[in-house]
Order: sequence, then C-alpha cells, then structure tokens
Amino acid sequence: MSDGRAIVTTESVQEYFKELLTGAMANQKTPLDQVTEFYLVELLSRFIEAEKLFAKTADGSLEEEPLAFILQRALEGEREQRVQALRRLGDNSLYVAGFFGDSLSRRLVDVDYYIQMGGAAYGTLANINREHLSGGMFFGLYEELCQKFSSIVDLFAEISERVAVSTNRGVVRLYERWVKTGSDRLSKLLAEQGVIPAMLKPGEVQ
Repeated sequence: MSDGRAIVTTESVQEYFKELLTGAMANQKTPLDQVTEFYLVELLSRFIEAEKLFAKTADGSLEEEPLAFILQRALEGEREQRVQALRRLGDNSLYVAGFFGDSLSRRLVDVDYYIQMGGAAYGTLANINREHLSGGMFFGLYEELCQKFSSIVDLFAEISERVAVSTNRGVVRLYERWVKTGSDRLSKLLAEQGVIPAMLKPGEVQ
C-alpha cells in the first residue's frame, strides 16, 4: 500500500518519529507517560516497513489481516500466543485508524470499529499483565494505551499529515481532504505550505 510518502532520511527513524509525536502531543495537549511515548515511537518506526503491518498471502502479496482473524488467534492460543495476538491487534488497529482513517469510511467497517477492537485488546493486555505476569511491569503502559486510544489515533493522524506534506502527492491529498472537511488542523498545515487559495471556502468542491 504505497501512498507516495517520502523516504525518511534523518539520522534515525526513531528520532524522526519522536519529534513528530512530541509535536503532535504538544499541539493537541495530549500528555503521555514516557514509557508509552517510547512504545509509540517504536510502533511507528516498525510499521514504516509494510511487511510488519500486513500479512503475506499465498501468492506472496501483502494485505491487511482482518482484525477478527487476529482476535480468533488471541482467543484460541495459549497465554504467550494470546499476548502476542492481542498486542498485534492493538498495534494494527491503532496504526490503521490513525494513518488510514479516511480510507476506512469506504469499507464495511469504520474507524470506530478499529478503535473499539484496539482499545479492548490493550485493555485485556493490561489485565493479563496485572494478574499473571511478574510484577505487572507493563500494566500502566497498556492501561494508558487503552484509556487514551482515541486520543492517540488523533496523534497518529496528525503525524500522518505531517509526513504527507513532504511530498507533492501528499499535499494534494491533504488539500482535497481540507476542501471536504474544513479541518482547522489541515488548514494550518496547508497554510505552512502556501497552498490554500483564499477564494475557495472549506466544504466547496470545484
């Protein structure tokens, strides 16, 4: 699923996404625990490779694995397999809802489905960690991911928009989205690129 985003050329992918996440947190006034912030930076860095987000089919192509399939593995597996499946369910739901939220409106399931599934997965992980794992060392992390799932989706959406303006194709896509939605965040982002004509009002499609 290539969408024309620019290749990251900074010294470190982690540093690049940490800067974007920190900026989005400040813009949206969404504070996160340091451990949660580190987890999200790692998630963003990992999914920059499509192979980590999508599943490989029999013919070798990549496609998104339905959340219901991941949930089934979580329900049927032993504890370790269950933890891995729940984490994948939460991570995939979070990334897809944040980075591809617009495309979900054209599917049978919408972004609310991803938010519900992902938040529930992290919530279950928090309970498992508290009840079964030594000391519950990741309980706070998963609990915050669960409780602030929708807010983190918004953070990821802003990061996706910031990445998009690094390419001409991405700017066009954001402009088209602004025309349809009139989003203040998109308006400010596009204004930084000098691409919003004063004569066109938000919501008007040429």
